[in-house]
Order: sequence, then C-alpha cells, then structure tokens
Amino acid sequence: MKVKNIFVLGLCVGCMLAACQSNAPRQGTAGDYPLLTVKPEDRRLEVKYSAVMEGRQDVEIRPQVSGTLTQVLVEEGAHVRKGEVLFVIDQIPYKAAVKKAEAAVATAEAAVATAKQTLEGKELLFADHVISDFELRTAQNEYKSAQAALQQARAELTDARNNLSYTEVKSPVDGYAGMTSFRIGALVNSSMTEPLIRVSDNSQMYVYFSLTEKQVLALTAQYGSLDKTLASFPAVRLELNDGSLYDQEGRIDVISGMIDKTTGTVSLRAVFDNKDKRLLSGGSANVVIPYERKQCIVVPQGGTYEIQDRIFVYKVVDGKTVSTPITVFEINDGNEYIVESGLQPGDVIVSEGAGLLRDGVEVTAGADDSQASEEARL
Repeated sequence: MKVKNIFVLGLCVGCMLAACQSNAPRQGTAGDYPLLTVKPEDRRLEVKYSAVMEGRQDVEIRPQVSGTLTQVLVEEGAHVRKGEVLFVIDQIPYKAAVKKAEAAVATAEAAVATAKQTLEGKELLFADHVISDFELRTAQNEYKSAQAALQQARAELTDARNNLSYTEVKSPVDGYAGMTSFRIGALVNSSMTEPLIRVSDNSQMYVYFSLTEKQVLALTAQYGSLDKTLASFPAVRLELNDGSLYDQEGRIDVISGMIDKTTGTVSLRAVFDNKDKRLLSGGSANVVIPYERKQCIVVPQGGTYEIQDRIFVYKVVDGKTVSTPITVFEINDGNEYIVESGLQPGDVIVSEGAGLLRDGVEVTAGADDSQASEEARL
C-alpha cells in the first residue's frame, strides 16, 4: 500500500515539473531578449525640471513709520508706476514734528549768531589785554557748542521731514498691485510682519530650477567651464501646470556657483518674456531643456542595469551575453542613455530585460531588433 502511494506521489511531482518546464521562458533566444546593434546617431533629448516662477521684481510694500491709514489710493490688480502713492498714513503728528524741528533750528541759529558776536567781542578785548586767555577760550568753546547744537537741530529737521514723506507710501517699481487687507483706519507700523501690498513687475518672469551636482559637473566637463556652459545652453521652453507649452522660448541667464548643502543641487534661472501677462508670479511649471548630441551611441534604459551606481549592459559576444560596464552622459530623458564609453559602433547588446540575465547566457544574434527599438522609443 505504501509503495502504491509513493508511486502516485512521484507521478504527480513529475507531471508538475513537466508543466513548469513547458511554461518556462526560453531565456537563450533573441525572441525573449531583443537585440540591438549600436551605431552613431543624432539625438535631441528634452529633459524637464520642476520650477517656480517669480516676477522680475516682486516687492513687498511696508510702512516705514507708524500711524493709522487715512487714504488707500491703490486699486488691487491695477498697474502702478514707480513713485505712485499707494497709501497715506495720518500726517498730522509728523507735520507737527516738522514744525517743532524747524523751530529748534531757528533757535539754534540764533544761539550761533549770539555766540559768534560774543566771541568777536572777546577777541577784541583779548587783543587789548583786557581779558584773560581763559575767557577767550571759553567764548570759543561756546561758539563751537552752538554750532554743534545747530547741526543736531538740522539733522532732526531732516529726520522729521523724512518721516513726513514716509507717510505717503509709494511704489518703488513699475508693476501690478496685488491684494491688500488694509483699509482706512488700520493701524500700521514698520515692524509689522504682513506687507501692506505686493507690487510685481511681471513684464519678464524669472523661472528658477535646479540641476544635481553630477549633472552640472557633466556639463562643465563637456564645455570646459560654467561660463562656457551658460553660453552653450540652447533656448528653453516652459511647460505650464495645465500641460500646455508656453508660446515663447526663454534663455538660461544664471547658473549659481554654489551647491546647496541641503539638497546637493545647483540653482539655475531662466528668463521668459511675459508681455501678455499669461505667466503669474508664484506659479509652478516645468523647464524643458533640449540637449543636442551628434553621432553618439544611444542605448535604451531597459537594456541596462545598475550595481553600486555603475551602469552595465549585456553585449552579445560569440552568441553569449557578456556583462559590460558603460559610462553614460549624466543628463537623460528617462528612456535612453547617451553612452560616453564602454561600447563601440557595431556592438550587439540585449536591448530589454537586462536585469533578468546573467553572463554566459546563449542568445541568437541573428535577429537585430534595432528598428523595433527605434519604434518603441518614438
């Protein structure tokens, strides 16, 4: 009875193994792993980088003196000119301070005149040997003290006039006014955290984005320096949040010379004209940068695998796979790598499923899948 059970169990196991073998993929054939003969090609990579937009000038308008608002002259969203008065703070106490300072200046000027007359009289008396040297020096010191008091009074008058001028809060730039929550009667001061209003010059938009340190190093290695890299950048496009492309091209005008220690990235700035005011300050978008490479070797990323930050492909040599390290251009579009070294024109590689292979797997190199790979890329 036991022998019969063992026989039945063995028969079941054998059937299962046969079924598994019949369903297993044939890893040694070109049909399972498409092949690609690499050759020099021209490539235009378009890489997107997330970015934030700011107007050429975004200015927070804040009061420089304290008081209550007596006039709100700005219209929210309106175009304002440089020097235009936006708000008026209660001027009465500041006008009084100016009057007081003017009176102090007049008093100081009279004191200087008196001290000068006294000094001139003392000098005559000293010349006739009527008074001592001490009395002359005392008169000279009193005259200097009166002159210093006059300078102080004039400085206080200038300060009072400045404070009076600050009661008219003006726009420092041309631009468009934002929104404000301040109305007539609101108490404001120079230490308040919220600005009275923001004025943005949106005639041009600054679009800020970042590249990794490796990407910047790859570009500087290619072009020689940051300045040459900046000069070599092509015109860039802007993909808006709704997925549409902005109809005007921009240019990259600044590459930061510093690496952010927190993120390990380098900041860049692109400039776009915004005459139709379609771009809004504070918005987000994607900067689309094209990279032109002539006669380069390109491999699909599906035909590569990584080990400890090194990238490998499987070349087919004498019908068998050989793991081959390659060096790639740091910037890529997520679909292909531009190979800097490790492959030569005419090499045959496995173009898909490299992560499932190993060295020495037999493949049939008769079916070149270059065309299929190109169609898949497009």
